[in-house]
Amino acid sequence: MTAFVILPGIDGSDGVHWQSRWEQSWGDRAVRIVPASWSEPELDDWVKAVQRAYDDALGRDDDVVLVAHSLGCWAAAAWFAAGGSATAALLVAPPDTQAAGFPSDRAGTFQSVATQPLPCASLLIASTNDPYCTTDRATTFANAWKADCHLIDNAGHLNSTSNLGDWPHGRTLLDELLANLPT
Repeated sequence: MTAFVILPGIDGSDGVHWQSRWEQSWGDRAVRIVPASWSEPELDDWVKAVQRAYDDALGRDDDVVLVAHSLGCWAAAAWFAAGGSATAALLVAPPDTQAAGFPSDRAGTFQSVATQPLPCASLLIASTNDPYCTTDRATTFANAWKADCHLIDNAGHLNSTSNLGDWPHGRTLLDELLANLPT
């Protein structure tokens, strides 16, 4: 059975967020990162939190999949750049860290994360009307990360306010990613 590392964005994912619902459904196969800097994100703290969660998940199964949302996508990218490795990565709604609206006063350390190929199969999912990232930028990130890209029409930031519930379409996309992994 695959283990999952959950990487929410700033302030974590609340109880109605699809990430929290998936985490609950996976039970002890899921481990959420726990950075000390949820509200004032510091990249090094988040990367260390990813490593701790990964180590915990690896103790549960040899196959570990990262499931990241928003700023968690950049934490995953930085963790991979630091030598991290996973079976696969689902990257949902990465914000454009270079856009004028990015909260650089709260999360400025994330602006230095480079986009480079990820060492595992990956899928980036973005919405066509995400207020934090244009589809052009999302596609650019996917290309740089060597991730497949899936665009969803008019779903906002793919978070709690998007009213996705358990987000069955997202689960289907994750299942397809995992089903197509090399054996």
